[in-house]
Amino acid sequence: MRTLVNRDNKRFLLAVSGILAVSLLLAEGAVRLLGGAFSPLLPPFFLLTAGAVWLVCLRYFGRQDRLMEQAVSRIDAYLAGDVTARIECDEEGELYRLFHAVNSLAAVLNAHADRELREKEFLKNTISDISHQLKTPLAALNIYNGLIQDEAEALPSVKEFAALSEQELDRMETLVQNLLTMAKLEAGAVVLEKDRENVAEMMRDIELHFAYRTGQEQKKMILSGPEECFLSCDRDWLIEAIGNLVKNALDHTEEGDTVRLAWKDLPNAVRITVQDDGSGIHPEDLHHIFKRFYRSRFSADKQGIGLGLPLAKAIIEAHGGTVEADSRLGEGTAFTMYFPEKR
Repeated sequence: MRTLVNRDNKRFLLAVSGILAVSLLLAEGAVRLLGGAFSPLLPPFFLLTAGAVWLVCLRYFGRQDRLMEQAVSRIDAYLAGDVTARIECDEEGELYRLFHAVNSLAAVLNAHADRELREKEFLKNTISDISHQLKTPLAALNIYNGLIQDEAEALPSVKEFAALSEQELDRMETLVQNLLTMAKLEAGAVVLEKDRENVAEMMRDIELHFAYRTGQEQKKMILSGPEECFLSCDRDWLIEAIGNLVKNALDHTEEGDTVRLAWKDLPNAVRITVQDDGSGIHPEDLHHIFKRFYRSRFSADKQGIGLGLPLAKAIIEAHGGTVEADSRLGEGTAFTMYFPEKR
């Protein structure tokens, strides 16, 4: 019986039974003390009384149990997505006060969800407007800067400053693009188009993307992992995330250093690692590297804008994955990503 599964209900019924048994013994003792004969009807009377009390208690607890089951089913329906699910609470009593409080909580959560949805929609539209407003003047400035460089062949100082200006414009364009991408991810405005992708092929695409840079800087990139390893992901987005980690590794390595891309198919996940043997990360910085615009006072890198790692983390988490960093100063850094996969 479900009612007796509850420990408090069992204790209550046992206490009632004990009280009735003690009452029977006291009644028998009182009769004998008063000199009367023990009545054979007394035990059956008390048994009937105890049975009636038990029946009333069981009916009461059974009704309470049904009320709680109905409440739990309505809460489960709400958690499953039925935002209109409510618990009936039209009567008086402490239990119904609790049900009313749960209904009020659901209404507040719905209001917060509606407001968050409106804010995300507003942010999405604002991001789109800002993107159009910024891209046009940046494109124009790049054109003007190129014209200045073409006309400054006989003016070395002007040509030098124009080249520096081009670098800053490129940094500004990258900054704007990364900010817009992160804002879209956080606003839920990016829809990941997942498909079953071959991890080895994705890693080779990343290697090819950085081939010119590694050749120019005389660095090596080594790939290692099984050919048959598949991951459900948005190929373009995930390549961008892992590419940011590779770029970070190249930024912090010297001529002759190596960047390793490794992947492995685990029982319930796919693990991808980007490892380098570069300068490493100072222990003081290790817990802050995924923060936006974080700049280490120990780093010699003055050109980074502090968005590559946060952007990579946002994309990885949007795929349901995790990323963690392990580093030894002067020995190198490893970024390890885990992507849960259903088998």
